[in-house]
Amino acid sequence: MAVSARANIAAFLDEPLGVSVLFFLSAVKLVCEIALLALLGQGLLAVLAGDKRDTNFFYQLLKALTNPFTWLARKITPRQVADRHVGFVAFFLLGIVWAIVTFEKISHCISVQMVGCR
Repeated sequence: MAVSARANIAAFLDEPLGVSVLFFLSAVKLVCEIALLALLGQGLLAVLAGDKRDTNFFYQLLKALTNPFTWLARKITPRQVADRHVGFVAFFLLGIVWAIVTFEKISHCISVQMVGCR
């Protein structure tokens, strides 16, 4: 039994598609997590700093991190959505993408019998 498991592991590691799928899913999940936390931090700083948030260095740093995601959210939302709500839209969309990628990663790990998923 141990020899068979080792053969399966070796076959999986030699297969570039299995490793690249897991790497891709992990990378997309990581980007989503970073963007979600940056959007959350930006929202908290907006509440705490109030009107002076535009002069706050950390707020500007988080704004630079989240700018590509808020830009994309602005492009796909109708014009009726106010600019102040675009951050919520981006957070919601990233949360959906994160959930989908997480479920796909779990599904992939189950399909390869958890080889390389630890």
